[in-house]
Amino acid sequence: MKKEEKIRVGISIGDLNGIGSEVTLKAFEDPLMLDFCTPVIFASVKILSFLKKHYKVNINLHGIDDTSQILDGKINVFNVWKEPVNINFGKEDPKVGQYTLKSLQAATEALKNDQVDVLVTAPINKHNIQSDNFKFPGHTDYLNQELDGNSLMFMVTDELKVGLLTDHVALRDITKKITPKLITQKVNTIHQSLVQDFRINKPKIAILGINPHSGDHGVIGKEDEEILKPTIEKIKESGKLVFGPYAADSFFGSNNYKAFDAIIASYHDQGLIPFKTLSFGKGVNFTAGLNKVRTSPDHGTAFEIAGKNQADASSFKEAVFTALKVYKNRKEYAELTKNPLKKHTKKAPKKQVQNQ
Repeated sequence: MKKEEKIRVGISIGDLNGIGSEVTLKAFEDPLMLDFCTPVIFASVKILSFLKKHYKVNINLHGIDDTSQILDGKINVFNVWKEPVNINFGKEDPKVGQYTLKSLQAATEALKNDQVDVLVTAPINKHNIQSDNFKFPGHTDYLNQELDGNSLMFMVTDELKVGLLTDHVALRDITKKITPKLITQKVNTIHQSLVQDFRINKPKIAILGINPHSGDHGVIGKEDEEILKPTIEKIKESGKLVFGPYAADSFFGSNNYKAFDAIIASYHDQGLIPFKTLSFGKGVNFTAGLNKVRTSPDHGTAFEIAGKNQADASSFKEAVFTALKVYKNRKEYAELTKNPLKKHTKKAPKKQVQNQ
């Protein structure tokens, strides 16, 4: 019997002056992690060897220069560069930002070429990564360009899943962005992800209002009455279980969220403040809607504790496990929906003719 191949997890190292490398190395200090997957970290074996000594992480690294050299049971480090990098923990450095981008580009290319199966991204500094090759507010928009599909930031735990109508958008521009077309697209993306990626058959989705108290019937803004409500009603006609708009200020505190499989927030902080309050450290940022699986921990670079050996790897490990689960669910879903008629259609048994 052929041994089952482990899922290859490509990892972009994030900002080397932040905690990304620390949580990555600490996550794989647990030897059981290699029973679940084969990690491929896109960085430099020299820099990671220095960092593992700095953080006193007891692991062995397997340096490679080609994806054909990836080995199961090893922590593979793909050498994206070989020159030394000057690390100053907690400092924003455009030169370090260039290596952040090199790692992300190499990991994304390997994902596109099926050399790794999923991508887990360590946190970036959104300012110092900017360049002629990266003019995006974050990973989600970059991957939307590089991969097929329509990306959506989906913050997930087993108990709570929050998607966004708009993500890294200035508050003053939010109402201009939210249109019936956008709402419908995001609902469809989340619905499909819940069915395909999380195997929820008939998901119930709640949508939070744009304005305080969902506009109070137009007293505090008309967008909820004129855009959200009619669009939600139209989506319901397609058979999807979509409800709202709900007043965001009491929705989470009242535990109303527990009645739904996912919640769609109108803008970034409306969704991420309650999500991180309820789930910080075990939440995962999952990019739904794309043809490849990408996850990330629910925290940023945390420059204030970088290099101090204080970072908790829990969210990074959750990001790895979520990527593995979604990858397996997608394979199973694809198999089940490939040709349903062929699987369930059987020839009727021939009738027995009795002799008279």
